[in-house]
Amino acid sequence: MSLSGRLWGLVVTLGLVTLGGATAHANQAVPWQLGFQEAATPVMREVLVFNDLLMSFIVSTFVFVVLLLIYTMIRFSAARNPVPSKTTHNTIVEVVWTVVPIMVLIVFTVPSFKLLYFQDRTVNAEMTIKAIGHQWYWTYEYSDHDGLTFDALIIADDEIVAGQSRLLETDNRLIVPVGTNIRLLTTADDVIHAWGVPAFGIKIDSVPGRVNETWFHVEREGVYYGQCSELCGVYHGFMPITVEVLSKDAFAAWLVKAKEEFAGLGAPATTVADSAS
Repeated sequence: MSLSGRLWGLVVTLGLVTLGGATAHANQAVPWQLGFQEAATPVMREVLVFNDLLMSFIVSTFVFVVLLLIYTMIRFSAARNPVPSKTTHNTIVEVVWTVVPIMVLIVFTVPSFKLLYFQDRTVNAEMTIKAIGHQWYWTYEYSDHDGLTFDALIIADDEIVAGQSRLLETDNRLIVPVGTNIRLLTTADDVIHAWGVPAFGIKIDSVPGRVNETWFHVEREGVYYGQCSELCGVYHGFMPITVEVLSKDAFAAWLVKAKEEFAGLGAPATTVADSAS
């Protein structure tokens, strides 16, 4: 694409983002993307709604301040005011520009806290998955399915095949059923990691010695990507998260095969660092 084409695309994308909402209809980031990924869960949908509301207010405030500055520069220019005013205080103005921002923060507190509580947990979890962060891979435990456990490591560049995404693909994907309330518990066994999938509206710390909880309900089938979102060491950038969402029947069939495939899991996984050495 030519430079002019890229600049025009950037202007259009920036305009869409300014008006609010996602600009990319994909399950992962795309080149030149500036907005959010398309929502795949109710949580992410609410995040987009709150973002649109906040961005609308921010843009309106920006426009008002710019117009006020332009008016001030014209109205109080040296040409119009050869003898400058010596006014230093205006009680009404100072009270207004102190009280109004406080009121704005109070107003936005309501939807903000509603969203935080909505993201926190679900009372109607249909299954539970535990994600354990290691340097530098994830272990997944299906608590409701006979303790099914497996590791998910990044696929090296020389092993990537057509259709896979570099730095985002893992050898074992986290498989979940569509249309299901899934409780996610996460922790770590060494340093702080963070389990995050943008399309799900999730980014939650995985802290050693602590179990944090969140949830997701994926509304459409597909493959979704995320990464560890906490600086966890030299191979932090090689700790992706790949979630594949299947129909409930396909998930049940996968579950039978997975219990056989991972029945003997127990040996420590080989990390990127081990492979490099």
